[in-house]
Amino acid sequence: MPVSADVREHLRSYLGPDDEIRYVFPADVLMSAKPSVFVVVSRKAITVFSTSFRSRKVPRSILTQFPRMTVLGPVDTASTPHFTAAGITYEIDEEYVAVVNAADAEITSPQDFPHDPLPNL
Repeated sequence: MPVSADVREHLRSYLGPDDEIRYVFPADVLMSAKPSVFVVVSRKAITVFSTSFRSRKVPRSILTQFPRMTVLGPVDTASTPHFTAAGITYEIDEEYVAVVNAADAEITSPQDFPHDPLPNL
């Protein structure tokens, strides 16, 4: 299920005024006391947010941050889709595999993205 506009706006409030969310998806950190997280890929960084114990839909605080040049994949889809970043394994729903791949493609293959036809808008 896509991340709601309300959750996106709440996550956006943690970013700087000159930053923007490119991708956001929920994940589970295996073997963690706070397993449910949101991964936000913004123009400047990749930020992992913890969620509330009462609700997986309420972002609470920043757990860690990676430089935007970090590649999250490849996503292992042999069982439950997952990827490892900085030694931490993040499990994701199948529908978010394409999101992780797109975020990585911005770094590994920027020439494959179309140019903005209206850059001044």
